[in-house]
Amino acid sequence: MEGADNVGNADQKVMNRGLVVVGAILIQLCLGAIYAWSVFTPPLSAKEPSDVEAAYKAPQLGLDQADYDKMAAELSGPKQALARVRAAVFAETDQAKKDLLKAEQKLLAGGVNTIVRKYVPDERLRALAFGFNNTQTQAVFAAGLAAFAVVMVVAGRMMPKVGPRKLVIAGGLVLGAGYALAGLINGTSVVALLILIGIVGGAGIGLGYVVPIAVGVKWFPDKKGLITGLAVAGFGFGALLWIQLAGSWGQLIARNGLGATFIIYGVTFAVACVIGSLWMKNPPEGWRPPGWSPPAPSAGGKAHAGSIDFTSSQMLAKPQFYMIFLCFAVGAGAGLMSIGLMKSFPPKALVTGGVDPVVASGIAGTAMAVFFSLANGLGRIIWGTISDKLGRKSSILLMLAAQGVLVICFQWMAGNEYLLYLGSALIGFNFGGNFALFPTITADTFGTKYLAQNYGWVFLSYGVGGIAGPLLGGALGDMGNFPLAFTICGVLCLVAAGVIVMVRHPKVATRLARRAAPQAP
Repeated sequence: MEGADNVGNADQKVMNRGLVVVGAILIQLCLGAIYAWSVFTPPLSAKEPSDVEAAYKAPQLGLDQADYDKMAAELSGPKQALARVRAAVFAETDQAKKDLLKAEQKLLAGGVNTIVRKYVPDERLRALAFGFNNTQTQAVFAAGLAAFAVVMVVAGRMMPKVGPRKLVIAGGLVLGAGYALAGLINGTSVVALLILIGIVGGAGIGLGYVVPIAVGVKWFPDKKGLITGLAVAGFGFGALLWIQLAGSWGQLIARNGLGATFIIYGVTFAVACVIGSLWMKNPPEGWRPPGWSPPAPSAGGKAHAGSIDFTSSQMLAKPQFYMIFLCFAVGAGAGLMSIGLMKSFPPKALVTGGVDPVVASGIAGTAMAVFFSLANGLGRIIWGTISDKLGRKSSILLMLAAQGVLVICFQWMAGNEYLLYLGSALIGFNFGGNFALFPTITADTFGTKYLAQNYGWVFLSYGVGGIAGPLLGGALGDMGNFPLAFTICGVLCLVAAGVIVMVRHPKVATRLARRAAPQAP
């Protein structure tokens, strides 16, 4: 039971109020693995000779320079053949397209595969070079986000019964199992990856994610924005950690192969979540920080921030819920689409601007792994702190409006290395703010007592954005129309900024307001 995770004396209260932050960050570092998916996208989606060269030149898949140069020279034949085939087909008829596709497949299967097998002896690495397109790689990502959001609703309902500690342990074990099982198949099947990394891994994240937020807000009712930002900052920084360990820092894929990397990650996630669960304890009922008292509701029955606790059924009957839901879906969807396309759109934009394809791939990787990821983590802390001073609604308004402008402009920024870094950092900064601001506006609007359950429902919007954003970007990307995807998401962010202005604290019956009024200690 939840009560079993509570603590009893004053000394423990002070200690746990600080340690809960440590546990929350450790847990969220592991759960942030979902954003590390981008590091696996280039090798999985490489299908043409130039893509294969770029994939195997990347540090995480590392051929040495001599072998790479030899392979690149031999691949020039299939490259020229592909160019001749495409130049010969001018008609826009369906039959012409079919003929072109067959010719390309024959050249790729016969020429590219033979050459790659010659220079890449490890079957685990060779298997990475073919078979996935943008839509398929983003489907794995979207499945993980959807499972994450749906299971989080269930987790919120489970927490009062099983307690926060057991819920985190279960989440870590499920997440770890998904990655470890994916490792056993070496990442060669899109269906298996969708199920194991997407659905199973996403479910594990959903089980654990709500716990640090709900526990943290109870220990820090005086600093909800800051503690929520700190609690979820690990989620953003986790992407940087796991991407870099797989790539340039640890070169796990290059040294061990994709399958072994998945297994290493799975074991690490499970162990770290078990350790982090040690500090996931609720304060005793009615506990308050020394010197702090909650605000009382007004005499007219209008709730002040967090002064009235709504159950999930009561919250779902309020229009404020649907406004918050819509804004979160749009803000999350724009950021998630940008994450999903970070390794496919910027390289093409940079190459169009005259950058070498291999160099362009490295620049795009840096934009995602360093600039986006660092800003994503910092944005959670900074936006949370800003909201404690400026207010949740005003902060969300600023964040969504800025994100709308940035996402629209990103289609032009991506073609310049330094503007790409700037755009990636700012989009990541605002994207991270979603995870500090929407839990706290949920707590301010509907109370903290049922926050685990209520935020689970609000967080379903993240699943909506997680499906719509990446799939929109992947589908339009496969059609060669990346700019339209960014424009659509940017405009929706500006619309959502207008919607958040209309959110007001819900009115409640005077009897409920009196019942919620703070009692003298």
